Amino acid sequence: MQPDTPYPARWWQMLADGRMQCDLCPRECKLHEGQRGLCFVRQRVGDQMVLDTYGRSSGFCLDPVEKKPLNHFYPGSSILSFGTAGCNLSCKFCQNWDISKSRDVDKLGQRVMPAEIAAACVQLQTPMVAFTYNDPVIFAEYAIDTAQACRAAGVKSVAVTAGFIHDAPRREFFAHMDAANIDLKAFTQDFYSQWCAGDLNNVLDTLVHVRHATRCWLEVTTLLIPGANDSDAELTALSRWMVRELGPDVPLHFTAFHPDYKMQDRPRTPPETLARARHIAMGEGLRFVYTGNVHDAQGGTTFCPLCQAPVLVRDWHLVTHNALQGNRCGHCAHPLPGHFAPEGQAFKPFGRQRIPVRFESAP
Repeated sequence: MQPDTPYPARWWQMLADGRMQCDLCPRECKLHEGQRGLCFVRQRVGDQMVLDTYGRSSGFCLDPVEKKPLNHFYPGSSILSFGTAGCNLSCKFCQNWDISKSRDVDKLGQRVMPAEIAAACVQLQTPMVAFTYNDPVIFAEYAIDTAQACRAAGVKSVAVTAGFIHDAPRREFFAHMDAANIDLKAFTQDFYSQWCAGDLNNVLDTLVHVRHATRCWLEVTTLLIPGANDSDAELTALSRWMVRELGPDVPLHFTAFHPDYKMQDRPRTPPETLARARHIAMGEGLRFVYTGNVHDAQGGTTFCPLCQAPVLVRDWHLVTHNALQGNRCGHCAHPLPGHFAPEGQAFKPFGRQRIPVRFESAP
Protein backbone atom coordinates (compact mmCIF):
# COMPACT_ATOMS: atom_id res chain seq x y z
CA MET A 1 0.00 0.00 0.00
CA GLN A 2 1.34 3.43 -0.91
CA PRO A 3 1.63 5.86 2.05
CA ASP A 4 -1.23 8.12 0.93
CA THR A 5 -3.53 5.45 -0.54
CA PRO A 6 -6.83 5.15 1.37
CA TYR A 7 -7.06 1.76 3.06
CA PRO A 8 -10.24 -0.18 2.13
CA ALA A 9 -12.25 -0.91 5.27
CA ARG A 10 -14.35 -4.00 5.93
CA TRP A 11 -17.74 -4.74 7.49
CA TRP A 12 -20.15 -2.56 5.50
CA GLN A 13 -23.04 -2.92 3.10
CA MET A 14 -24.97 -0.81 0.60
CA LEU A 15 -28.59 -0.06 1.48
CA ALA A 16 -31.53 0.10 -0.92
CA ASP A 17 -31.76 3.89 -0.46
CA GLY A 18 -28.19 4.36 -1.70
CA ARG A 19 -26.57 4.94 1.67
CA MET A 20 -23.66 2.85 2.94
CA GLN A 21 -24.08 1.18 6.34
CA CYS A 22 -21.07 0.47 8.53
CA ASP A 23 -21.48 -2.94 10.20
CA LEU A 24 -18.48 -2.72 12.51
CA CYS A 25 -20.37 -1.66 15.63
CA PRO A 26 -24.00 -1.43 16.79
CA ARG A 27 -24.11 2.25 15.87
CA GLU A 28 -24.52 1.17 12.22
CA CYS A 29 -23.72 4.61 10.80
CA LYS A 30 -25.45 5.16 7.45
CA LEU A 31 -23.36 7.32 5.17
CA HIS A 32 -23.79 9.40 2.06
CA GLU A 33 -20.80 10.15 -0.18
CA GLY A 34 -17.95 11.75 1.76
CA GLN A 35 -19.56 11.30 5.18
CA ARG A 36 -17.73 9.80 8.16
CA GLY A 37 -19.13 7.64 10.93
CA LEU A 38 -19.34 8.88 14.51
CA CYS A 39 -15.89 7.35 15.07
CA PHE A 40 -14.66 9.87 12.45
CA VAL A 41 -12.05 7.51 10.99
CA ARG A 42 -14.28 5.35 8.78
CA GLN A 43 -15.45 7.26 5.71
CA ARG A 44 -17.46 6.61 2.57
CA VAL A 45 -15.50 7.39 -0.58
CA GLY A 46 -17.55 6.53 -3.64
CA ASP A 47 -18.70 2.94 -3.36
CA GLN A 48 -16.03 2.00 -0.84
CA MET A 49 -15.52 2.55 2.86
CA VAL A 50 -12.00 3.54 3.86
CA LEU A 51 -10.10 3.59 7.15
CA ASP A 52 -8.24 6.90 7.40
CA THR A 53 -6.00 5.84 10.27
CA TYR A 54 -4.51 2.63 8.89
CA GLY A 55 -0.80 2.79 9.64
CA ARG A 56 -1.10 6.14 11.40
CA SER A 57 -0.48 6.57 15.10
CA SER A 58 -0.82 9.25 17.73
CA GLY A 59 2.43 7.98 19.23
CA PHE A 60 4.24 4.93 20.64
CA CYS A 61 5.44 4.37 24.21
CA LEU A 62 6.91 1.59 26.24
CA ASP A 63 4.68 1.12 29.31
CA PRO A 64 4.42 -1.39 32.14
CA VAL A 65 1.77 -4.00 31.29
CA GLU A 66 0.12 -3.16 34.64
CA LYS A 67 -0.87 0.19 33.15
CA LYS A 68 -3.30 -1.38 30.67
CA PRO A 69 -4.29 -2.62 33.34
CA LEU A 70 -3.36 -6.30 33.20
CA ASN A 71 -2.22 -7.97 36.43
CA HIS A 72 -2.28 -11.61 35.36
CA PHE A 73 -0.59 -11.34 31.95
CA TYR A 74 3.19 -11.53 32.29
CA PRO A 75 3.30 -9.11 35.24
CA GLY A 76 6.25 -6.76 35.41
CA SER A 77 6.77 -6.83 31.64
CA SER A 78 7.06 -3.89 29.27
CA ILE A 79 4.55 -3.40 26.46
CA LEU A 80 4.75 -1.24 23.34
CA SER A 81 1.58 0.86 23.41
CA PHE A 82 -0.01 2.92 20.66
CA GLY A 83 -3.32 4.25 19.41
CA THR A 84 -4.71 6.23 16.53
CA ALA A 85 -7.59 8.75 16.75
CA GLY A 86 -11.36 8.65 17.15
CA CYS A 87 -13.82 6.47 19.08
CA ASN A 88 -17.21 4.86 18.51
CA LEU A 89 -18.55 5.86 21.93
CA SER A 90 -19.24 9.36 23.26
CA CYS A 91 -18.21 9.09 26.89
CA LYS A 92 -18.58 12.45 28.61
CA PHE A 93 -15.93 11.44 31.15
CA CYS A 94 -13.31 10.30 28.62
CA GLN A 95 -9.85 10.35 30.18
CA ASN A 96 -8.09 10.37 26.75
CA TRP A 97 -10.46 12.73 24.96
CA ASP A 98 -7.72 14.65 23.15
CA ILE A 99 -7.00 11.45 21.19
CA SER A 100 -10.31 9.60 21.15
CA LYS A 101 -12.35 12.70 20.28
CA SER A 102 -9.88 14.08 17.78
CA ARG A 103 -11.48 15.39 14.59
CA ASP A 104 -8.17 15.95 12.88
CA VAL A 105 -6.51 12.80 11.59
CA ASP A 106 -3.64 14.96 10.37
CA LYS A 107 -2.43 15.15 13.98
CA LEU A 108 -1.31 11.53 13.65
CA GLY A 109 2.40 12.06 13.32
CA GLN A 110 3.83 8.58 12.85
CA ARG A 111 3.07 6.33 9.88
CA VAL A 112 4.13 2.82 10.82
CA MET A 113 3.13 -0.44 9.14
CA PRO A 114 2.36 -3.69 11.01
CA ALA A 115 5.65 -5.39 10.11
CA GLU A 116 7.59 -2.39 11.43
CA ILE A 117 5.75 -2.59 14.75
CA ALA A 118 6.53 -6.29 15.11
CA ALA A 119 10.20 -5.66 14.28
CA ALA A 120 10.35 -2.82 16.81
CA CYS A 121 9.04 -5.09 19.58
CA VAL A 122 11.76 -7.61 18.79
CA GLN A 123 14.43 -4.90 18.72
CA LEU A 124 13.18 -3.32 21.96
CA GLN A 125 12.97 -6.77 23.57
CA THR A 126 9.41 -6.16 24.66
CA PRO A 127 7.20 -9.26 24.55
CA MET A 128 3.93 -7.59 23.59
CA VAL A 129 2.14 -4.73 21.89
CA ALA A 130 -1.01 -2.93 23.11
CA PHE A 131 -3.69 -1.28 21.02
CA THR A 132 -4.79 1.43 23.42
CA TYR A 133 -5.19 5.20 24.08
CA ASN A 134 -8.26 5.13 21.81
CA ASP A 135 -10.47 2.13 21.08
CA PRO A 136 -8.84 -0.36 18.67
CA VAL A 137 -12.27 -1.59 17.55
CA ILE A 138 -12.48 1.36 15.17
CA PHE A 139 -9.11 0.54 13.58
CA ALA A 140 -9.74 -3.21 13.64
CA GLU A 141 -8.12 -3.86 10.24
CA TYR A 142 -4.87 -2.20 11.35
CA ALA A 143 -4.94 -3.94 14.74
CA ILE A 144 -5.60 -7.37 13.21
CA ASP A 145 -2.83 -7.00 10.63
CA THR A 146 -0.43 -5.84 13.35
CA ALA A 147 -1.42 -8.74 15.61
CA GLN A 148 -0.74 -11.19 12.77
CA ALA A 149 2.68 -9.69 12.11
CA CYS A 150 3.48 -9.73 15.82
CA ARG A 151 2.38 -13.32 16.29
CA ALA A 152 4.70 -14.37 13.46
CA ALA A 153 7.53 -12.63 15.32
CA GLY A 154 6.67 -14.24 18.68
CA VAL A 155 5.15 -11.02 20.08
CA LYS A 156 1.79 -11.02 21.88
CA SER A 157 -1.05 -8.58 21.22
CA VAL A 158 -3.24 -6.84 23.79
CA ALA A 159 -6.48 -4.93 23.13
CA VAL A 160 -7.65 -2.24 25.53
CA THR A 161 -11.23 -1.65 24.47
CA ALA A 162 -14.78 -0.80 25.51
CA GLY A 163 -15.97 -3.87 23.60
CA PHE A 164 -18.69 -2.04 21.62
CA ILE A 165 -18.61 -4.12 18.44
CA HIS A 166 -20.89 -6.27 16.26
CA ASP A 167 -20.69 -10.06 16.39
CA ALA A 168 -18.90 -10.85 13.09
CA PRO A 169 -16.02 -8.36 13.52
CA ARG A 170 -15.94 -9.24 17.24
CA ARG A 171 -15.20 -12.89 16.44
CA GLU A 172 -12.40 -12.03 14.04
CA PHE A 173 -10.89 -9.24 16.12
CA PHE A 174 -10.54 -11.18 19.37
CA ALA A 175 -9.37 -14.34 17.59
CA HIS A 176 -6.12 -12.43 16.93
CA MET A 177 -5.69 -11.03 20.45
CA ASP A 178 -3.70 -12.77 23.19
CA ALA A 179 -5.15 -10.64 25.99
CA ALA A 180 -7.74 -7.92 26.45
CA ASN A 181 -8.81 -5.50 29.10
CA ILE A 182 -12.43 -4.60 28.44
CA ASP A 183 -13.90 -1.48 29.97
CA LEU A 184 -17.26 -2.23 31.61
CA LYS A 185 -18.23 1.38 32.14
CA ALA A 186 -21.19 0.72 34.43
CA PHE A 187 -23.87 -1.87 35.01
CA THR A 188 -26.99 0.03 33.96
CA GLN A 189 -28.31 0.84 30.52
CA ASP A 190 -29.24 4.30 31.77
CA PHE A 191 -25.55 5.07 32.37
CA TYR A 192 -24.53 3.79 28.93
CA SER A 193 -27.33 5.81 27.27
CA GLN A 194 -26.78 9.03 29.21
CA TRP A 195 -23.00 9.16 29.52
CA CYS A 196 -21.65 7.01 26.65
CA ALA A 197 -24.29 6.82 23.89
CA GLY A 198 -23.72 3.07 23.98
CA ASP A 199 -25.37 -0.22 24.87
CA LEU A 200 -24.66 -2.29 27.98
CA ASN A 201 -25.93 -5.60 26.59
CA ASN A 202 -23.62 -5.45 23.59
CA VAL A 203 -20.61 -5.01 25.89
CA LEU A 204 -21.80 -7.90 28.09
CA ASP A 205 -22.04 -10.06 24.96
CA THR A 206 -18.45 -9.14 24.13
CA LEU A 207 -17.26 -10.10 27.60
CA VAL A 208 -19.01 -13.48 27.43
CA HIS A 209 -17.64 -14.13 23.94
CA VAL A 210 -14.04 -13.33 24.88
CA ARG A 211 -14.24 -15.39 28.06
CA HIS A 212 -15.86 -18.51 26.63
CA ALA A 213 -15.24 -18.55 22.87
CA THR A 214 -11.60 -17.42 22.54
CA ARG A 215 -8.16 -18.12 23.97
CA CYS A 216 -7.74 -14.43 24.73
CA TRP A 217 -6.90 -13.72 28.39
CA LEU A 218 -9.53 -11.38 29.84
CA GLU A 219 -9.46 -8.72 32.54
CA VAL A 220 -12.18 -6.11 33.20
CA THR A 221 -11.98 -2.48 34.29
CA THR A 222 -14.67 -0.20 35.72
CA LEU A 223 -13.89 3.48 36.22
CA LEU A 224 -15.84 4.50 39.33
CA ILE A 225 -17.44 7.95 39.04
CA PRO A 226 -18.82 9.39 42.30
CA GLY A 227 -22.60 9.44 42.26
CA ALA A 228 -22.86 7.94 38.78
CA ASN A 229 -21.97 4.23 38.89
CA ASP A 230 -20.62 3.55 42.38
CA SER A 231 -23.68 2.57 44.43
CA ASP A 232 -23.59 -0.60 46.52
CA ALA A 233 -26.52 -2.01 44.55
CA GLU A 234 -24.87 -1.50 41.17
CA LEU A 235 -21.50 -2.83 42.32
CA THR A 236 -23.21 -5.89 43.78
CA ALA A 237 -25.13 -6.55 40.57
CA LEU A 238 -22.00 -6.14 38.45
CA SER A 239 -20.00 -8.51 40.64
CA ARG A 240 -22.72 -11.15 40.72
CA TRP A 241 -23.01 -11.03 36.93
CA MET A 242 -19.27 -11.48 36.52
CA VAL A 243 -19.17 -14.49 38.86
CA ARG A 244 -22.16 -16.06 37.12
CA GLU A 245 -21.26 -15.34 33.49
CA LEU A 246 -17.47 -15.06 33.45
CA GLY A 247 -16.43 -17.04 36.52
CA PRO A 248 -14.71 -15.99 39.74
CA ASP A 249 -11.17 -15.95 38.30
CA VAL A 250 -11.52 -13.08 35.82
CA PRO A 251 -9.67 -10.12 37.38
CA LEU A 252 -11.68 -6.95 37.96
CA HIS A 253 -10.06 -3.51 38.28
CA PHE A 254 -11.84 -0.60 39.94
CA THR A 255 -10.05 2.58 38.92
CA ALA A 256 -10.29 6.16 40.15
CA PHE A 257 -11.95 8.87 38.07
CA HIS A 258 -10.54 12.37 37.74
CA PRO A 259 -12.61 15.29 36.37
CA ASP A 260 -12.07 15.60 32.63
CA TYR A 261 -13.67 16.39 29.27
CA LYS A 262 -17.42 17.07 29.83
CA MET A 263 -17.59 15.83 33.44
CA GLN A 264 -15.51 18.35 35.32
CA ASP A 265 -18.21 18.98 37.89
CA ARG A 266 -17.64 15.62 39.61
CA PRO A 267 -15.04 15.11 42.34
CA ARG A 268 -12.20 12.65 42.12
CA THR A 269 -12.98 9.14 43.28
CA PRO A 270 -12.02 8.80 46.96
CA PRO A 271 -9.77 5.84 47.80
CA GLU A 272 -12.47 4.73 50.24
CA THR A 273 -14.87 4.21 47.33
CA LEU A 274 -12.41 1.92 45.57
CA ALA A 275 -11.84 -0.05 48.77
CA ARG A 276 -15.61 -0.37 49.28
CA ALA A 277 -16.09 -1.60 45.72
CA ARG A 278 -13.30 -4.15 46.11
CA HIS A 279 -14.83 -5.39 49.37
CA ILE A 280 -18.24 -5.82 47.72
CA ALA A 281 -16.86 -7.63 44.67
CA MET A 282 -14.78 -10.04 46.73
CA GLY A 283 -17.74 -10.63 49.02
CA GLU A 284 -19.74 -11.72 45.97
CA GLY A 285 -17.10 -14.31 45.07
CA LEU A 286 -14.61 -12.63 42.73
CA ARG A 287 -11.13 -13.81 43.71
CA PHE A 288 -8.97 -11.12 42.09
CA VAL A 289 -10.18 -7.55 42.53
CA TYR A 290 -7.83 -4.60 42.21
CA THR A 291 -7.87 -0.85 42.70
CA GLY A 292 -6.16 1.50 40.26
CA ASN A 293 -4.97 5.08 39.79
CA VAL A 294 -4.19 5.23 43.53
CA HIS A 295 -1.45 4.07 45.88
CA ASP A 296 -3.11 1.09 47.60
CA ALA A 297 -0.90 -1.82 48.61
CA GLN A 298 -3.85 -4.03 49.55
CA GLY A 299 -5.79 -3.27 46.37
CA GLY A 300 -2.77 -3.70 44.14
CA THR A 301 -1.60 -7.04 45.51
CA THR A 302 -2.40 -10.46 44.07
CA PHE A 303 -3.16 -12.85 46.90
CA CYS A 304 -3.15 -16.64 46.60
CA PRO A 305 -6.81 -17.72 46.69
CA LEU A 306 -5.92 -20.79 48.74
CA CYS A 307 -3.40 -19.72 51.41
CA GLN A 308 -4.05 -15.95 51.09
CA ALA A 309 -0.32 -15.17 50.97
CA PRO A 310 0.74 -12.18 48.83
CA VAL A 311 2.33 -13.51 45.66
CA LEU A 312 2.54 -10.30 43.59
CA VAL A 313 2.87 -7.04 45.50
CA ARG A 314 2.35 -3.81 43.58
CA ASP A 315 2.56 -0.11 44.27
CA TRP A 316 0.56 1.57 41.50
CA HIS A 317 2.17 0.11 38.32
CA LEU A 318 5.33 -1.14 39.99
CA VAL A 319 5.70 -4.80 40.98
CA THR A 320 7.76 -4.73 44.18
CA HIS A 321 7.65 -8.42 45.10
CA ASN A 322 7.07 -11.62 43.14
CA ALA A 323 6.61 -14.89 45.00
CA LEU A 324 5.29 -16.86 42.04
CA GLN A 325 6.96 -20.02 40.84
CA GLY A 326 5.80 -20.20 37.27
CA ASN A 327 2.03 -19.94 37.61
CA ARG A 328 1.97 -21.27 41.17
CA CYS A 329 1.99 -19.68 44.58
CA GLY A 330 5.50 -19.86 45.99
CA HIS A 331 4.05 -20.55 49.46
CA CYS A 332 1.56 -23.39 48.86
CA ALA A 333 2.00 -24.27 45.13
CA HIS A 334 -1.63 -23.48 44.32
CA PRO A 335 -1.99 -22.50 40.61
CA LEU A 336 -3.09 -18.96 39.75
CA PRO A 337 -5.14 -18.16 36.63
CA GLY A 338 -3.38 -16.11 34.00
CA HIS A 339 -0.18 -16.12 31.97
CA PHE A 340 3.09 -15.82 33.84
CA ALA A 341 6.80 -16.19 33.17
CA PRO A 342 8.09 -19.78 33.17
CA GLU A 343 9.38 -21.11 36.47
CA GLY A 344 13.03 -20.26 37.02
CA GLN A 345 13.07 -17.27 34.68
CA ALA A 346 14.70 -14.25 36.27
CA PHE A 347 12.21 -11.55 37.24
CA LYS A 348 13.23 -8.05 36.14
CA PRO A 349 10.25 -5.70 36.46
CA PHE A 350 10.04 -2.90 33.92
CA GLY A 351 8.83 -0.46 36.57
CA ARG A 352 6.61 2.61 36.31
CA GLN A 353 8.60 4.28 33.54
CA ARG A 354 7.01 5.46 30.31
CA ILE A 355 9.43 5.69 27.41
CA PRO A 356 8.41 7.39 24.14
CA VAL A 357 9.42 5.40 21.04
CA ARG A 358 10.10 7.05 17.71
CA PHE A 359 10.25 5.16 14.42
CA GLU A 360 13.02 6.33 12.10
CA SER A 361 10.86 5.63 9.05
CA ALA A 362 8.01 7.79 10.29
CA PRO A 363 7.64 11.06 8.39
